[in-house]
Amino acid sequence: MKRILLLTVVALLITIGAKAQVFKGMVIGGFNLTQVDGDEVYGFDRIGANIGAGVFVPIDNNWGLSMETLFTMKGSYQGDQYLLSDSLGNRLTGSYDLRLNYVEIPLLVHYNDRDRITVGVGFSYARLVGVTEKEHGVEITSTTVKDGPYKTSDYSLLADVRLRIYKSLLLNVRYSYSLAKIRTRDFYNVDGVYLRTREQYNNTISVRFIWMFNDLGLTLSNVKKANPTLEK
Repeated sequence: MKRILLLTVVALLITIGAKAQVFKGMVIGGFNLTQVDGDEVYGFDRIGANIGAGVFVPIDNNWGLSMETLFTMKGSYQGDQYLLSDSLGNRLTGSYDLRLNYVEIPLLVHYNDRDRITVGVGFSYARLVGVTEKEHGVEITSTTVKDGPYKTSDYSLLADVRLRIYKSLLLNVRYSYSLAKIRTRDFYNVDGVYLRTREQYNNTISVRFIWMFNDLGLTLSNVKKANPTLEK
């Protein structure tokens, strides 16, 4: 069902943009600052890439729609917190390193203020394509895309702000948060005693640069006025 919906939206955006000649391409490059809420590691300390391309269709001078296809890296990071050994002699440091790689498709509605600042909201679907997890500096080999424990699909809400800094170059800051849990995990202390169970969610701040192509100032509404046959 989700594939049919995404394909329908893609087809709609491309049809509108091509027919009205207002299709704007976007090349996107930047980085994520991320954490996973519920993993007992705090701070946006995992840095990862956020790169891809997209399309933007301005409906009128103020409103527009966009869709992107991104490779985006999320996760969590914490350095050594202590130095202990368990009953088997294993070295315990409290370090944690989680890397989650996704292919993500965000869909947004934007409001443009005098072609200077644009704010948007939307949602995204992301597919997990790579994962590595380390605790106390040791990789957990059972953590894989195929075997879990992280869900392969992540649905997120988005809030987006864009500032035109030079001609077709935009500075973009985006915040996203998972709508559904990506994992449920039991936590234990260093002696193996159960502490609690928590649900986990991706929490992401993205800082990106966007270069717009075909940025001619045309909108769907004014092109339709100039070409009435497009409304048929």
